[in-house]
Amino acid sequence: MNERILELAKKSGLKFPSETALSPVELEFARLIVAECASIVDTYGRWILYDKLAVKIKQHFGVTYD
Repeated sequence: MNERILELAKKSGLKFPSETALSPVELEFARLIVAECASIVDTYGRWILYDKLAVKIKQHFGVTYD
């Protein structure tokens, strides 16, 4: 498993049986989020600046930071 996914899972407060295991559903959820972000980059990456691309991804998922 990708160490970054494990770090983010721990940071989010997910509890799992061992230090290196996430359930198949949790791993698939992470994979789908990464795939959707990559799809946004593939679609818009050539047409808008990278800082606006980050905003587009955040808006797509409804993520805001105040």
